[in-house]
Amino acid sequence: MTAGVFLAPAVVLLGVWIVYPTIWTIIRSFFDRAGDAFVGFDNYSEIFSNDTLLKSVTNNLIWVAIVPALVTALGLIFAVLTERVSWGTAFKLVVFMPIAISLFAAGISWRIMLEINPDRGAVNAAIAAVYDEVRPPGPLTGAQPSGGEVTRSGGAIVLGESIRPGQGALLGLTGIRAAEVPERAGQAVQPEPIDDGITGVVWRDFKPGGGEPGVVEADEVGLPGVTVEIRGPDGASQSTTTGDDGTFRFEGLAPGDYRVGIGSETFRQGFDGVSWLGASLVTISCIIAYTWVWAGFAMVVIAAGLAALPRDLLEAARTDGANEWQVFRRITVPLLAPVLTVVFITMLINVLKVFDIVLAVAPASVQDDAAVIALSMWRVAFTGTSDFGLGSAISVLLFVLVIPILVLNIRRFRREG
Repeated sequence: MTAGVFLAPAVVLLGVWIVYPTIWTIIRSFFDRAGDAFVGFDNYSEIFSNDTLLKSVTNNLIWVAIVPALVTALGLIFAVLTERVSWGTAFKLVVFMPIAISLFAAGISWRIMLEINPDRGAVNAAIAAVYDEVRPPGPLTGAQPSGGEVTRSGGAIVLGESIRPGQGALLGLTGIRAAEVPERAGQAVQPEPIDDGITGVVWRDFKPGGGEPGVVEADEVGLPGVTVEIRGPDGASQSTTTGDDGTFRFEGLAPGDYRVGIGSETFRQGFDGVSWLGASLVTISCIIAYTWVWAGFAMVVIAAGLAALPRDLLEAARTDGANEWQVFRRITVPLLAPVLTVVFITMLINVLKVFDIVLAVAPASVQDDAAVIALSMWRVAFTGTSDFGLGSAISVLLFVLVIPILVLNIRRFRREG
């Protein structure tokens, strides 16, 4: 009776909050949306015939296949490495801090960092800093031919017709952003022709209030610093750079037909950003954010187990000639197997019911592509369609998937006890 008195409150709470809802959810999953008509296993069939719901099951399989092993491995690596550095405590604090905030808040943070615009997303900004340093963008990334004889050929902009020495080349461009016009740019000038060479001008063929395309007019500025190339009849090429008024010249040319144009490097685009939140990468992005949160938990648990290892055994292995990798692989990891199992199984259970971080990271337009079972259950039952029959079936499926892991965990506890 004494035991019964002490257990009664827990039994009542478990019955009200767990047993009764579980049984009622299972019963509700066999009825239609309104709960009036018995539909048997139709709701369960819908899960595997609906593309969106089937995608959520597939995504959960991806999570199960990647996240538990990844988090456990990172936790093991961090725990082992931080044991050997003087600033290990500070590192552990930094890595463990994300677990102190909610997954939803962490997801919001990562959604901001993963914005495709490098000016807004920190991840793409970091990539852009390296990418643009290795492959810098051209000075006129958005320029287009203004018409007339100027055309685009591949990535370059060229004169449509060949010209000979003594003639001029007018390379008018439009679609140029104001920020791309150098401060030293002056009034565009059409240079005088020379007998043994080719002269020309590269200018912004745009005049406020209107103008004639292909004609250098007042208030139209030349584009300095643009690399102009010509290719002669023998296939040899030369290049020069335009002056402040946009003019250029090639002198001492042999008779023949020459092609004149602006190379594609001038119009090379900078790094536009990786679409981390697009349909193809959104699941990976959610996994990255989730791993960032839980790696600290795995590290702390494994570090506690690592601290309890018998040091004399490790030193004996080193004395016998084992290197650090052999000690880690054949001594440390086997002795940590129970702790690693705890972390791995905990992560298995967590990823099967992952919900809030996916909701926070994935934009509404790609939530169908990032959906997992728990999120699909919430969307079906509590948003839009309010289909509690199908939502109950999805939650029962999730419950069934978790049961084998719980049984495995209970057996492990009994075996260790």
